[in-house]
Amino acid sequence: MSMQKIPPLRVAIIGQSNFAVEVYKGIQKNGHEIVGVFTIPDDKNGREDPVATLATTDGVPVFKFKAWRKKETLKMLNSVFERYSALEADLNVMPFCSQFIPLEVLQHPKFKSICYHPSILPAHRGASAINWTLIQGDKEAGFSIFYPDEGVDSGPVLLQRSTPVYDNDTLDSLYNNFMYPQGISAMVEAVNLIATGTAPAVPQPEEGSSYEPLLNKSK
Repeated sequence: MSMQKIPPLRVAIIGQSNFAVEVYKGIQKNGHEIVGVFTIPDDKNGREDPVATLATTDGVPVFKFKAWRKKETLKMLNSVFERYSALEADLNVMPFCSQFIPLEVLQHPKFKSICYHPSILPAHRGASAINWTLIQGDKEAGFSIFYPDEGVDSGPVLLQRSTPVYDNDTLDSLYNNFMYPQGISAMVEAVNLIATGTAPAVPQPEEGSSYEPLLNKSK
């Protein structure tokens, strides 16, 4: 039996870090086209995010917007949206994104957007999900790939993966042993599911939902 051919998608990467680099590579390896990368500005020493370096090497357009919206009105910046929409992406992929992305961008592509979050949603919405998984003594950790909406980590879920939490687990052990490697492969799998028209979109239940604040590194 022959394997199902995966139709190639035009993908915009919105995010940062080595996690985004590996997701970029995996998506590209599966035959999809990376049409643009939107990442954070260079740091104070002029160092750019690694996903920007990779994209530049590949000849892929890179955008480093400080903000996507006007601070005063919270309206989408027209110049930013024009540069984004000109790429004609079929899908936005958000492997790790620390910026606020306007709803106009999230919903613009044909297949909208997918985002990685390191918890089993609807539990532990917010920016320090792995920390709170450990702080609250959860017996299971995991991640979700979901379709972001106007809420905080509240959109329909495409897929989830989980792993037991052991007494000696730390943020680093959970991330390095599970969240990072399994998350990369799951993001690529999610793109392929969307491309083949087989991706689910399961609404998050209200039961079991929680939101916790960002933890500082000193805590």
